[in-house]
Amino acid sequence: MPIDIAVVPVAGRGTRLLPLTKSQPKEMLPVGSKPVVQYVVEELARCGIHRLLFVTGPGKTAIENHFDIDSELIDHLRETGKEELLEDLAFEREDLQYFYTRQRRQLGLGHAVLCAEPVVDGQDFVVALGDSIIGLHAQSTVVRTMTELFETAAAAAVIAFEEVPPEEVVHYGIAQPKGRLDDVFELADLIEKPDVREAPSNLAVAARYVFSPAIFDYLRNTEPGKGGEIQLTDAIQALIHDGGRVMGVRLPPHQARFDIGNFESYFQAFIEFAMADPDYGERVKAFTRKLLSGGDEVE
Repeated sequence: MPIDIAVVPVAGRGTRLLPLTKSQPKEMLPVGSKPVVQYVVEELARCGIHRLLFVTGPGKTAIENHFDIDSELIDHLRETGKEELLEDLAFEREDLQYFYTRQRRQLGLGHAVLCAEPVVDGQDFVVALGDSIIGLHAQSTVVRTMTELFETAAAAAVIAFEEVPPEEVVHYGIAQPKGRLDDVFELADLIEKPDVREAPSNLAVAARYVFSPAIFDYLRNTEPGKGGEIQLTDAIQALIHDGGRVMGVRLPPHQARFDIGNFESYFQAFIEFAMADPDYGERVKAFTRKLLSGGDEVE
């Protein structure tokens, strides 16, 4: 049976983006012409996901409101002759089902995934971090690649990875491949934030996972770390060490990850998406060139 449910953790407070995130979720920050989490949902829908479970926290009701079908707005646009704007509401798809559960205490990504267990209900499932976009305008099909590999490889988990500069491996979970490192590979281990000199590769976990429900037992048995948090990486390590087959998929160069985790990465993502906008991109590029050259603003 094809995997059709995804868990989208969105409970994080976004403190590295304060004061921008004081009254709005970081997942609702605009990148180009859409909020971050809309790109994530559109990517998942394109890859065959029909049910989405958001693991939320305080101050996240804007996400639920965004994905409601707003009949009053639709009627207003029709009555005022603005039917062309209805295309911008195409994400309000009736064939997608949305579910919401609360992570009542901020105890890490592993705990957020564990909160999804009652809804997942013994099924294989995708995890897609709600603050990370894969591919420019989320035109990524890596989740479909991952779910298909999960089935054909009889895997217990599949993880997306991206290449990072060697000096940045200290910030990520890093793949230790078993055997040859290709675009698809099996993991011998997953090392959390290794020293630069000891890193087994420069492939970092990239915000997309596929799991069997067995991961929940490993999460329950994971010892809390710093701040009492349950780390997903620790549960994956235990799964591998117990003989579970965990596969890795390298993100293609044209499907880079945009992580909306701090101001630098947020600004970079917004600029790149704005420049690629089909309606305004060329003007944004012209304005940017003018600005960088010290010339007058584009009229």
